[in-house]
Amino acid sequence: MSTVAADRIDDDLWSAIGDPTRRRMLDLLLVEGEGTATGLSQQMPVTRQAVAKHLAVLDRVGLVRPAPAGREKRYRVDEAQLARAVAQLSTVGAAWDARLQRIKRIAEAIQRNRQD
Repeated sequence: MSTVAADRIDDDLWSAIGDPTRRRMLDLLLVEGEGTATGLSQQMPVTRQAVAKHLAVLDRVGLVRPAPAGREKRYRVDEAQLARAVAQLSTVGAAWDARLQRIKRIAEAIQRNRQD
């Protein structure tokens, strides 16, 4: 990946998304539209405190936005930040596709040379 492409990748964002529990939480929030730490913990095999910590990480990287709701906070996925993450993934995927195509061409050339 070029330096320019590397600069566009947000390591903190991908570190947050890299955790399977946080990805599951994002899935639940996307399906339900919003949720609280208590509500999410009832749907997952982790404690409310663990959910709250995961939500704090997602909030810090901008993937969720909290809004006060009584004694709790209601969280929604920030769709603009999620779209940014998808765009980054697409960029990385395209770069790897190009690398793999170069490797394939090299391997095919080696194979042809062996057959000659």
